[in-house]
Parts: sequence; structure tokens; C-alpha cells
Amino acid sequence: MTRKIWTLSAILCASCSAATAIAQSATQYPAKAIRMIVPSAPGSGPDIMARTIGQKLNEAWGQPVIVEARPGAGGIIGSEAVAKSAPDGYALIMGNAGSHSVNPSLYRKLPYDPLKDFSPIALVSSAPNILIVHPSLPVKSTKDLITLAKARPGELTFGSGGNGSTAHLSGELFRTLAGIRIVHVPFKGAPAAVLGVITGEISMAILNLPPALPHVRNGRLKALGVSTPKRSAAVPDLPTIAESGLPGYSATAWYGVLAPAGTPREIIMKINAEIVKGLRTEEMKKRIASDGGEVIGSTPEEFTAVMKTDIAKWAKVVQASGAQVD
Repeated sequence: MTRKIWTLSAILCASCSAATAIAQSATQYPAKAIRMIVPSAPGSGPDIMARTIGQKLNEAWGQPVIVEARPGAGGIIGSEAVAKSAPDGYALIMGNAGSHSVNPSLYRKLPYDPLKDFSPIALVSSAPNILIVHPSLPVKSTKDLITLAKARPGELTFGSGGNGSTAHLSGELFRTLAGIRIVHVPFKGAPAAVLGVITGEISMAILNLPPALPHVRNGRLKALGVSTPKRSAAVPDLPTIAESGLPGYSATAWYGVLAPAGTPREIIMKINAEIVKGLRTEEMKKRIASDGGEVIGSTPEEFTAVMKTDIAKWAKVVQASGAQVD
């Protein structure tokens, strides 16, 4: 009996010590540099957002936030790296709809589960995708583009930042709803796809607004519409894809910070509080709006709910389009 009591006491002491260690680590957090992985190319929407948020966290805590782009495989490489990192708050990811909503349906063997292997921290912002074409393409609206595609089946191409990206599925949704034949051309990142449209290598793309917007403003690209149900404040004169020729079309990009599953709740909430605080400043609202985004600043629970809804939505798109990546 004495031995059992001693064993039970040892277990309780160990549990108390572990709890104390977690509490102390949360109080002292962050005590060193933080890595924020971006599962897409430098210059992409998630990369721009990661650097914006990272700068604010650095200013608040005095610790470096090192933004590290790990593109490839539709966001799988960077996402898997964070999912397998220590759950201590020093490895974060700027996730997006592609890496954490589309991939579960698009890949048969995904090396991570977006819901089980991550702890959502905060949904930072959302942004529309934008339908862009080369200025020389003889179209002035979404309706014109669909008419051209129907007249030249299989000749027009649409680009994306890679298989499984939101741009890929946004294009597949466009193709399916419009009833046209257009060919997908994957690039290594959204900036490369933008360049592909600029040079005329591809006919069109439906990409995140931030990397494409500067080129629309300087006339190197022609914009036909935004993918959201409502017009974007960043380009208020640009109609939605739905109102300019394809009723029912809707695809929204989002960016959010996540940590590996098992990260202490105290650390999750500490990061969340600082992100939300930063997003509420006029400086951040203007900066994100200038890139075509809309500030959100959610709770972890709200972010989880958005992910679940988005995963179900894109699963239907993948099934309808027949898109599959192995």
C-alpha cells in the first residue's frame, strides 16, 4: 500500500511540475525568435500577410519573427514541417485556404490533418481572388471571356501558384460553372503565375489579389472581376465575376496563423491577443486594405469553424470538377 501511495504521489508531483512548466513557459513566452512558415512562394498573399503580422509581433515582443517561405506541393511541404514541429509556440504557419481547406479533398494521401494536427490561433484577413488576363486578349468582361473560351475550346489556359492552390480550384470552379474547356498550367508560386499572364505565356488566372493588384494598377494586366460576392474596397470600380458574366461564382482567399496541435492554450491566447490588437490599429487596417484584404482578427474557435465550413465547400468543388493530385 505504501508503495502504491508513493507511486501515486510521484505521478501527481510530475503532473504538477509539468503544469507549472507550461505556465512558466507561457508567462515567459516568447523568450527567443519565432519562425513563421509560409507554405507558398515569396511575394504571394500569405507571404505578404506573414511579414505584416510578423513585424507587429516583433514590435510588441522585441523578439525576431523570422518569415520562412517553404513553397511546394500545394502548400504541403511547409504545412507538414509545422505540423511536426514542437508545440511550444516557436513554430507557426500563415495558413491559407489552399493549404488548410482545399488539400484534404485534393490529395489522397495528405501527410497532415488540417484540423487534428494544428491549433488555430487567429484568422487574420480575407481577400478576393482577381480574374486577370493579358491586356491584348480581346475581352472586356467575364462574359466576353466565356464567349471567347467557348469559341476556342481547349485553347485558352489558366495559371495558378501550383496544383491544389486556391487559384487552381478557383479556375476549376470557373471552368465548371461556365461550361468551358480551359487548360490548367501550374506555376511555382502566385508571383510566377502573375508573370505568366503578363508575358502572355498563359491566357488568364484567378489569383490572390495582393500579388496581382500592383500590375493591374500599372496597366500590365487587365482585370475582369473579383471572386467574392461583393466588390472589393481596394478596386471598387471592378465588378464581381458573378455580376459580370458568371452568376453564382464565389471564391474567397483567407490567411490565418496556426500552431502545431498541442501548443499550450496560454500561448495560443497570448499570440491571439497580440495579433488581434495589432489588427485593430488604423495602420494595419490601411496596410491590409491597400493590398486588397479585409481585416478579421478572430478567436481560435471562430477560425476553426471557418476552416470546417471551407473544407466542406471545397470538397464539393473538387468532386464536381474531378480535380485530383497525387
